[in-house]
Amino acid sequence: MKNGIGSRLAALAALGMLASVATAAAQEVAGVWERDTGASRVRFTKCGEALCGTISWLKEQNGPAKVGQRIFYDMKPDGDGKWAGSAFNPEDGKTYSGTMKLSGSTLTTAGCVMGGLICRSVKWTRSN
Repeated sequence: MKNGIGSRLAALAALGMLASVATAAAQEVAGVWERDTGASRVRFTKCGEALCGTISWLKEQNGPAKVGQRIFYDMKPDGDGKWAGSAFNPEDGKTYSGTMKLSGSTLTTAGCVMGGLICRSVKWTRSN
């Protein structure tokens, strides 16, 4: 009986550690990121159990993208430093399968079609 309880407690502790690692990674993404072209900034925040990204600044205000527009939805952990969800492209008005990958101070986002066969990626650097 003691061994069963000890094993269960160890398993629960391990799950707790995994959850805190996922939360820490999400907190690393949280904040404002500037697109590599300098054309826009996106603020990533927690939205429920996921991350969402909203345009917080635009260099050019006259295009289809608008400040306050959510462009990353429901980005959930999908491996070490990776998330998967949906990405909205204001330029064509379509929503794509989206991914994010954090590597050091660079965040790479991608929107994909055809089950991930065709993807367009964008690099971001932390702005705050």
